[in-house]
Amino acid sequence: MRGWIKGIGFMVVLLFGILCLSFKGYSQVIKLKYANFPPAPTFPCVQMERWAKEVEKRTQGQVKVETYPGGTLLGAKNMLDGVIAGIADIGCFCPSYHPGRFPLLEAIDLPWGWPNTKVPSLTLLRLYEKWKPAGLKDVKVITMFTCAPNHIASKVPIRRLSDLKGVELRAAGTLADFLTLLGATPVAMPMSDVPEALQKGIIKGYLSSLEVLKDFNYAEYCRYVTYLGYQVVSFAVVMNMKSWESLPKNVKDVIEGMKEEQAIWTANYMDNYIKEVVAWAQNKYKVEFIDLPKEDKDRINALVKPMFDKYTQRAKAAGVPVEEVLKDIENIKASIK
Repeated sequence: MRGWIKGIGFMVVLLFGILCLSFKGYSQVIKLKYANFPPAPTFPCVQMERWAKEVEKRTQGQVKVETYPGGTLLGAKNMLDGVIAGIADIGCFCPSYHPGRFPLLEAIDLPWGWPNTKVPSLTLLRLYEKWKPAGLKDVKVITMFTCAPNHIASKVPIRRLSDLKGVELRAAGTLADFLTLLGATPVAMPMSDVPEALQKGIIKGYLSSLEVLKDFNYAEYCRYVTYLGYQVVSFAVVMNMKSWESLPKNVKDVIEGMKEEQAIWTANYMDNYIKEVVAWAQNKYKVEFIDLPKEDKDRINALVKPMFDKYTQRAKAAGVPVEEVLKDIENIKASIK
């Protein structure tokens, strides 16, 4: 009898131990480090904080995301390789900061002309989903989005395309190529150097998305904005592959289910914020917003053709099925409402 009681007691203790271990494993919090390079108040970091909170909420606290804005964990140039190496579990980077590494995605950088942020953001993500370019095979893509379309902010009014001739404007990468074809003189410099360059007359303005008018108070120096909207800058949020593979299925399902939702949320946030920035710049600094006449816009479409031609040559040499990719962009762009 005593042996039987001891046996039951042993089984109770064993089952209790198994239950405790199971509960401990189930309740263990998964911590993920998410690195970003722009300052915390800017839109790539705003979307990061939203994503982190949503993942934590939708996994009922099973996942905790630690965010590192402003290059505090990884910088802009080493973000992707840092995620691959496992320095961060997740990172947000710009493919255009790695020339030649993502020849297929470079097609989005061309001057297509975009009506808002949602259209290029979803075009980028859906282009990736179709082609899964080799440059991103070592990471898990969490989401993709773009900045808002770029426009000229300047100290002098640009009312006609002819007004751009020889005007010094801060621009980088393909934005500089675009301005050159339009007759302006692009000047490369960090965005942080723009105020001093404007004050000293080194530049007359810059080509960028409009949120910097407020985020960096550039509206104080540039009282004119000329609408263009031809180009955007792409962003990709990626996860270390080992970190991704270690996640339980329910967490993977939450993250995967947010991929396009996050792109749309970020784009809508950006477009709404741009409206606020325009109203703020008009009210506080009386900034004038200028539309070029139709004949000048038609002229720009002809002037930028060499950018498409050069991309075609470069991408073909890298093995990209260029004609199909460019057609995909046209079709996806036209399908997004």
